[in-house]
Amino acid sequence: MTAISRTPSPVPAGARHLPADLTEPAGLREAFDGAGALFLHDTGAGHLLDPDAILGMAEAGGVARVVLLSSQGVATRPESASHGATMRAIEDAVRRSGLDWTILRPGGFASNAYAWAEPVRARRAVAAPFGDVGLPVVDPADIAEVAAAALTRDGHTGQVYELTGPALSTPRQRAEAIGDAIGEPVRFVEQTREEARAQMLAFMPAPVVETTLAILGEPTPAERRISPDVERVLGRAPRAFADWAARNAAAFR
Repeated sequence: MTAISRTPSPVPAGARHLPADLTEPAGLREAFDGAGALFLHDTGAGHLLDPDAILGMAEAGGVARVVLLSSQGVATRPESASHGATMRAIEDAVRRSGLDWTILRPGGFASNAYAWAEPVRARRAVAAPFGDVGLPVVDPADIAEVAAAALTRDGHTGQVYELTGPALSTPRQRAEAIGDAIGEPVRFVEQTREEARAQMLAFMPAPVVETTLAILGEPTPAERRISPDVERVLGRAPRAFADWAARNAAAFR
């Protein structure tokens, strides 16, 4: 197994790390040489990628199978450049690549709650907008297991899997779950939309902020839908947010 990133990163036992940049496909040659399958993730820089060049380089190196981590927004927010159009272009490249392909479209990640780690550690408080709007956030561990299945087992070629958690959960409920995980109550403070927007603009482009707020505050029926695909692939129900919080409680203590 080979993992690539721009800078050195820890990798599991038995894996190797190679420094490479997806925006420079020629530099991927060593990583692809002799590989059989590729897990492709745009790392938030999809607009900078040439997916056809990446996939062509992968095929030349011997890759026969690709699993793409895309986004639910391809289907639910096609008008959004950040959440829909960019990933749609990468999906289209995967489909026409000639490789056996599987596309994963997760909704919101449970791990987005890491953004609350510092205020929980410092003040045992969480501030977020739309405190009682529920979304079926997905545990990244479930995404990883589905990806591993698609990479290593037959029967997933040509499939598009929408990945969600097992139930709707609200920001208020997620704050409570973190409190349960650390054994201390966590106070929830509901932000106004404008307060949340101002905070998000410090680290996100304005169009991304607007689409994100729309998803959080006025999710479509499709964004609130609980998908059966995790259970279909793994043979078990997806993990609840409380499971994620319990495993990651140390980050909030």
